[in-house]
Amino acid sequence: MPNDWLRMKTMNQSNTLQTIRRFYCALLVALLAGSLALAQQPSAQQTPDTIDALRERLAAHLSQPRFASVSWGVKIVSLDTGATMFEQNAEKYFNPASNAKLYTAALAFEKLGGDYRIKTSLYAAARADESGLLKGDLIIYGRGDPSFAARWNGGDYYKGLERIVSAIESAGVKRIEGDLVADESYFTGPPYGSGWEWDDLQWYYGAAATALSINDNSVDLFVTPSERAGLPCRITTGPQTSFVTIMNRTRTVAKGKPSRISVYRPVGENIIYVSGSLALGDRGFTGYVAVHNPSLLFAMMLKDALEKKGIAVKGRARVIDWKYREVTPLDAARMIEVAVIESPSVKDIVRETLKPSHNLYAQLLLLAVGAQSQSVDLNSQISNFKSQITEATGVEAMNTMLAGIGIKKGDAMLEEGSGLSRRNIVTPAATIELLKFMSRHRWSDAYRDGLPIAGIDGTLEKRMKDTVAAGNVRAKTGTLRYVYTLSGYATTAAGERLAFAIMLNNSNTPDRAISPRDDLDAIAVMLAGFTGRSR
Repeated sequence: MPNDWLRMKTMNQSNTLQTIRRFYCALLVALLAGSLALAQQPSAQQTPDTIDALRERLAAHLSQPRFASVSWGVKIVSLDTGATMFEQNAEKYFNPASNAKLYTAALAFEKLGGDYRIKTSLYAAARADESGLLKGDLIIYGRGDPSFAARWNGGDYYKGLERIVSAIESAGVKRIEGDLVADESYFTGPPYGSGWEWDDLQWYYGAAATALSINDNSVDLFVTPSERAGLPCRITTGPQTSFVTIMNRTRTVAKGKPSRISVYRPVGENIIYVSGSLALGDRGFTGYVAVHNPSLLFAMMLKDALEKKGIAVKGRARVIDWKYREVTPLDAARMIEVAVIESPSVKDIVRETLKPSHNLYAQLLLLAVGAQSQSVDLNSQISNFKSQITEATGVEAMNTMLAGIGIKKGDAMLEEGSGLSRRNIVTPAATIELLKFMSRHRWSDAYRDGLPIAGIDGTLEKRMKDTVAAGNVRAKTGTLRYVYTLSGYATTAAGERLAFAIMLNNSNTPDRAISPRDDLDAIAVMLAGFTGRSR
């Protein structure tokens, strides 16, 4: 009996403790959710109306116990008064992730200008004769135009090449006796950004940056279940091409069973291994897989497009790279420039870089500046081979620009143009100086308009909806594993223009109910709702 009583007492105590624990856990979750909701949608009573109140709210947000292990770097300034409204760890280093694109876009506007257009030249030893025969090879010499892509052409994989086909037709060419040569030698050095990691390289966001790019140097991969269980899944690519080989190791399984697809493309190969399963009725899997040697894909697709137009190519499609040009330079002075195709303007390319956070385009912009910095005429002459790596000269141009802005040496150390490298480091203070500089730049409107708009478009389309920040905050997002950043511009409820840099590093949140992006957005919403003044 005493043992039974003791056992019952222990059980009752245990149940009581569990009830208390459940109550406090529920209370904590409710408080956190309420705190986040209040930060994102402040009421009239909670909206800070003085600079001191704003600073208190920001400090309280950043000092929550759940941030004990993370690193916050924040700086907010008024563009109207120059006053620093808030800062925390503003001089410390942070990985910016895709906030690095803010620097690359500024560099492109500063060194190339918003109206600049990248040229792709067609070279041959002589013009076509009266019969339309072009003797010898036709060289397509690229300089980094990213717009030969479906995303620029209504989703049509081949439409971007119509500009080249039309130029060849206008030059009177009906037959090409030699090869179709994709010359990618304008950019020297590896096609990948410094610090890019091998497991990024199979996906579109780690696609090779080449002087001739086609369809973002990737193929779209579509996997759907077959008509009955036990059969391999159906796999197609966009565009349909023999350039890649699909190893189909998938199975269709019964409805209701788990669906999971994995994709692997070895570095340096164009074999795509697809494995896993899809259940009957599943909507399917879509992936965007980078290809090896995309300039060759460019030449092959152009050859197909020409032949569909009745322009025969007797030779093969092939590639010439920068290592080949080291020993066999292209003497453009002794060749005929058959045609020139121009890209959209830099301001358009910047917009298509920043809104979706496109890594390839950002890297191409850095390389375009680097090539220009090597004193090469971007329009024609290429005979003097460039010995220095193009990415390095682009970074040198970046550092020169930053020094001119007044950013201290070492405050922004970027190795490549996209932010994919885990070795990039900047301070929030440096990013603020950059944003201030671009706010008064001759291309300030294009720079600002290129940024994602909260609740409207780009990578902010689904963020900060139904808050005072929607349609107001324009900012560049940034995401890597454990890294979240948001930097850009906001206008307060009082009409004051602000620049802000918010960087969250070393963030590993087990509770997915509260996203780190929400924690960043709460600050931007707070700024947009601020009714006071910096002074």
